[in-house]
Amino acid sequence: MGLIVDVLGLLFGGGRNVLRETAQVFGENAEAGAERARQAQAQAMSQFGAEFAVPRAGRFDRFMDGLNRLPRPALAFGILGLFVAAMVDPLWFAARMQGLALVPEPLWWLLGVIVSFYFGARHQMKAQHLQRDLAATMARAPQAMANIAALRALRFDSPGVADAGPDARLALSATSPDANPALEDWRALRRG
Repeated sequence: MGLIVDVLGLLFGGGRNVLRETAQVFGENAEAGAERARQAQAQAMSQFGAEFAVPRAGRFDRFMDGLNRLPRPALAFGILGLFVAAMVDPLWFAARMQGLALVPEPLWWLLGVIVSFYFGARHQMKAQHLQRDLAATMARAPQAMANIAALRALRFDSPGVADAGPDARLALSATSPDANPALEDWRALRRG
């Protein structure tokens, strides 16, 4: 019994855990890793927020902000312009496309990387907003289904929707036809 106590004391005694310390040499402590990741994200967000906390009143700042907003619309209008050019002057368009055919493949890959990085962050942000909006929409689905069922119950062809209940006068007036002057005139014309 004394040997077991001595071995356990060696492994876990003195406020230490030799097994845990040895395991941490071979793998990251998940809790410490999560804390480091949280701190890194908090620092990045504070740096990002500090960048936009500075008032930008100078002409250069406004010019650069406007310049940063140009690529997406320029690409969209450029592509639409190519479609218009192809319809207006097919020979001019074909000559430009032959020039593009001479661009080496590595340059196309580089262009793809640049465009992917530029638009990738925006796409990711939009995808996250879309998922959040879808979740909110799905949360409202049961209420919408209940509303649709209530509206369907009010349709004219639903059973019992025109039930007069215990009101006999209303039941009689619903079954007796009203006077229809236009129909009576039409019937008179057909007879006469």
